Amino acid sequence: MTLKLNRKDKIFISAVVLVHVVFFLLACAYKRIYMGDSFEYIYEAVNIRDLFFFYSGSPVLPITPEYMTQREPLYPLFLFSVYLFTVNNWIVILLQNLISIFNIYLSRKIFKNIGYQDRYDWLLLLLTIAYPAQFINANTVAPDILLQTCTLVYFAHFVHYFQKKELRYAVFMSLALIAGMMVKPVLYPFVPVHTIIVFVTAAYLNVKMQRPILVSVLPLCAVLLFNYWNYTRTGKFHFTSNQSYNALYYYYPYISQKEGADSANRFLKSERREYESIQDYAERYDYASSRGTDLLKRNLVPYLAFHLKNSARIFIEPGKGEMDLFTGKLTYGRLYGKEQTGFFATWKNKGVAGMSDYFKNNPSLFFVFFVFVFNVVRLLGLLWFFFDKNIHWLIRSFVFVLISYFAVAAGPIANTRYFLPVSLICIGCAVIGFSGKSRTKAKAIY
Repeated sequence: MTLKLNRKDKIFISAVVLVHVVFFLLACAYKRIYMGDSFEYIYEAVNIRDLFFFYSGSPVLPITPEYMTQREPLYPLFLFSVYLFTVNNWIVILLQNLISIFNIYLSRKIFKNIGYQDRYDWLLLLLTIAYPAQFINANTVAPDILLQTCTLVYFAHFVHYFQKKELRYAVFMSLALIAGMMVKPVLYPFVPVHTIIVFVTAAYLNVKMQRPILVSVLPLCAVLLFNYWNYTRTGKFHFTSNQSYNALYYYYPYISQKEGADSANRFLKSERREYESIQDYAERYDYASSRGTDLLKRNLVPYLAFHLKNSARIFIEPGKGEMDLFTGKLTYGRLYGKEQTGFFATWKNKGVAGMSDYFKNNPSLFFVFFVFVFNVVRLLGLLWFFFDKNIHWLIRSFVFVLISYFAVAAGPIANTRYFLPVSLICIGCAVIGFSGKSRTKAKAIY
């Protein structure tokens, strides 16, 4: 089967490739291709290559159970496929740029099935280029571009499942979800939502229920098998060690906003000290989980309001921190330092008097404002998409659930990379939303 590209396809791909080349050259110049978690993935890839040991910590230090399940295996295996030949992360970056190009082209193909037209390529390109997180993450040793691929494949097969009424596409959805879970754990709580999606769509399509049951349990079986594998290695039946401590870590920004950065730092240090004092890993895990649950019960309404407010913020978050890290203007030491230097922190601590120095020390603000404006434009188009009755309600509902899930999962840690898995879906839906609006106006005129 040959891939046939028309003139518009070639122009679109050429433009996408050009933007990736520019960002790759910027990455070569700035040399900031690592983030805070990069080295854990690199450690695990090297440990797999040298010892066939799935472990994201340093092999020369005492083994820590947390690092057994800190990072899911698929991205380290991706790195491993490169490290078999050479430990060269620039090759990794080059491959990720190619995957990013594929993702953008794949998203365009998906949306052609639900109303997208080639004549809106200029808008699709504009909104994609105006979201630099796509290209920054393509040039960072991090799993988010692979997770984006899995999410897009999942979405593509849902569209096929709905339109072609064939259950085999639901099987591919399940496989894409399993792959996504093995890239980053953010998707494994989505398993019950996936089950509902498969059943609702099957009921709408009048598919016999026995087969959807078998299809929908595939991701659940994968979770149980992976949990059991983790149990054999750590003594705790669980999916990821991140889950228990994140239950505490998510309170850090909440306490920081409510009581100040010093209180938040003291809270985290105190909890970490208590956590690390427990010798048995299973008991440590259970302590962090129960402590997080207890904190949620005590602050249920105010914390949920805080969480959902920040979940909504991710739709317009421009990603200034990620931009400054990519260009070297910001370091992780300053980002996580005691003194908060962000816009809102400066405004809160120094008022109008501090704004002059803030603008002087942040030359990226022009680009941040540019991205913010286009994020608002994208959000407007997305809202129009949700109200476009020319798009079937089941497609719109699926998109709403998928996007909302990632937004809520990000919560107070509203970095752009947490939104990246669904960013291209948002962009494509926004373009369809705008095109639907223009069709409505055309009908009104004629």
